[in-house]
Amino acid sequence: MTNKRIKTIVLNDIAEQQKKASDISKYEQALSLYDTNIDEKQVQEAVKSIIAQKVIENDNPEVKRFLLGSVELTSLKTTDTEERILAMTEKVNEFANSYPTLPHVAAICVYPAFTELVSNSLEVDGVEITNVTGNFPSSQSRMEVKIAETSLAIQDGATNIDIVMPVGKFLSGDYEGVCDDINELKQACGDVPMKVILETCDLGNLSNVKKAALLSMYAGADYIKTSTGKEKAGATPEGVYVMCQAIKEYNEKTGIQIGIKPAGGINTVMDAIILYTIVKEVLGEKWLTNYWFRLGTSRLTNLLISELTGKDTVWF
Repeated sequence: MTNKRIKTIVLNDIAEQQKKASDISKYEQALSLYDTNIDEKQVQEAVKSIIAQKVIENDNPEVKRFLLGSVELTSLKTTDTEERILAMTEKVNEFANSYPTLPHVAAICVYPAFTELVSNSLEVDGVEITNVTGNFPSSQSRMEVKIAETSLAIQDGATNIDIVMPVGKFLSGDYEGVCDDINELKQACGDVPMKVILETCDLGNLSNVKKAALLSMYAGADYIKTSTGKEKAGATPEGVYVMCQAIKEYNEKTGIQIGIKPAGGINTVMDAIILYTIVKEVLGEKWLTNYWFRLGTSRLTNLLISELTGKDTVWF
């Protein structure tokens, strides 16, 4: 091999390395604008203080009504059938007749296989159709497949899209790959709001939760969401607190408002009130609408209706 050939190979290799370094640096540069070194004990104490001092004032019918109107009524089971999803949709259609003084849910969340069915059956204005796409819940698929599934879901009538951040790429430090995946799916969504699920229970620590939240927002997320509900844990007060901090700091630097959706593990009305209180205390009143604040749950719906009506209810 000639010296000229060797030099060409070396120069090409250097150029490629520089290109990679440049690509990665833009994400590292974004993260460098923020303090991502989270003191977990400090977060625990802050959350404990909020719960002790502020939750009691939010344990009231007005907040419970708000929470009901923020629920994304969700069915993401392997055993889902057209009959089950149609029955859920009809429940939403009939809700105003059954409970005329209560707000309807914010959205129905289903797999893309049922989107067209829900779109053709839903009769209530203001209820969104959320789809989980991008090879939910693992996000482990070819990008072409993720884009196709997302695009078809929107074509069938989805008005919100929930995707999962590629957690494996994040844990391996491939921030470029993480952001590219999210950005490509956001391009497929266009104007349709896209939530990025961080799967916080798999990230290892709260510093990673903040990094994942920031990367997702810079890559195009319209909302950040805690969990798929398919892993070992769901939303935690500490995880939501850190995500709210990231949203607040991002909003202060960019002027862009990002929504939040706790999901998974919301088993009681008090669980939801605690999460509401954290959002209120960290982000403020501007986020307390059923557009910017969503809850991914189903069991909570019955519990809220029961408390608001004073009668044990199994509505769904």
